[in-house]
Amino acid sequence: MANSFASKTFTTLSDLHPNMANLKIIGIVIGKTDVKGFPDRKNIGSERYTFSFTIRDSPTHFVNVTSWGSEGYIRSLSDSFRVGECVIIENPLIQRKELEREEKFSPATPSSCKLLLSENHSTVKVCSSYQVDTKLLALIYLPVKESHDFYSLGDIVANGCSLDGRIINVLAAVRSVGEPKHFTTSDRRKGQRCEVKLYDETESSFAMICWDNESILVAQSWVPRDTVIFASDVRISFDKFRNCMTATVISKTIITTNPDTPEANILLNFIRENKETNPLDAEMDSYLRESVNLNTIVDVYTVEQLKVKASKNEGKADPFYGILYAYISMLNIDDDAMTVVRHQCSGCGYVVNEASSTCTACNKNSLEFRSVFLSFHLLIDLTDHTGTLQACSLTGRVAEETLGCTFFSSHRARGGLRLSVLSCKLADPVEASRSLSGQGKF
Repeated sequence: MANSFASKTFTTLSDLHPNMANLKIIGIVIGKTDVKGFPDRKNIGSERYTFSFTIRDSPTHFVNVTSWGSEGYIRSLSDSFRVGECVIIENPLIQRKELEREEKFSPATPSSCKLLLSENHSTVKVCSSYQVDTKLLALIYLPVKESHDFYSLGDIVANGCSLDGRIINVLAAVRSVGEPKHFTTSDRRKGQRCEVKLYDETESSFAMICWDNESILVAQSWVPRDTVIFASDVRISFDKFRNCMTATVISKTIITTNPDTPEANILLNFIRENKETNPLDAEMDSYLRESVNLNTIVDVYTVEQLKVKASKNEGKADPFYGILYAYISMLNIDDDAMTVVRHQCSGCGYVVNEASSTCTACNKNSLEFRSVFLSFHLLIDLTDHTGTLQACSLTGRVAEETLGCTFFSSHRARGGLRLSVLSCKLADPVEASRSLSGQGKF
């Protein structure tokens, strides 16, 4: 290691075995989970807390570390270091890894052992980067899987639902990082969510969801259109609402930022060469739209209740969300006076004037001209047994998903546009009846 550690003896991860004791290990943290609490079986009514992290000391050796203890100890220990920092672990307990059980929820490691930290006997110390050998620091840029062992985003989209539920590796560039959204579930558990949009040579926009605070902290450090990530062991799912595939960061996932591999360097050159192009694509409005976790929306309203709540919330900045069982009672797409398409700037997303098709915000410099793209902008009426909500906005990708169609413009068509509705999703009558029971007569 570095000069400051030259006289100290560290046990390498490759030499670990269960009978060893009084160890001192140094490594760089390449992955970390959130703190969690569980009921203590020995002390009814109390909780034990835990979190895990993964350390590495060579290109081929890394190991999982788990710590259990009181809430104060665990939270303090977890807060003392982050992914990318080097730590010295003293007096860990070495245990043989239960392969099938351990790697179901933890990162897969080449070691047959795992480390356990005791509140009373083990210590973890953070090292300053100048104290550590640069070879150790460089390990943060090496993926934990083979550099060629990944799916392109285009491959994921092409395979579609056949990959639903699969855990795979992904190499992609960061297109945007959303703001972390904090929420409370119906059973009063607090959570957070951050949506990252990825892209590569094959796909212009692909969503990756982070649910834990540690991965969100890492994501917040990424520079859009200038960062490449290798995400090992992310879960691929089919999003029924968006009708597309998405990736989710799970407890097994280890993300390598700007990996030092030939494949990553090729992708990095691609995104830097195409940094200013901003290609038009059908995902643009989804990329620009603020992300809302639909799974946390559980309150069911009638039209009448929505009107009452809206009147009470008048003047308040924060929106409220809910579920409405209703039918579209007005959808006018043939009236020449109706605006069903809007022009948006591909650079900033603002609505631009149709006549000029120029964004005044982005195109101050003619050398940086931004093109525009078309998106749905429909006004509909929604009706249930209690009344009608008029002029509801149905726009962008949500409009396409709701109507099950795309559009083409034609100067010969009335109003310059003609739509074909291909499918319509109906609410389950039983589900709607149960949700609305006691709220009024049908």
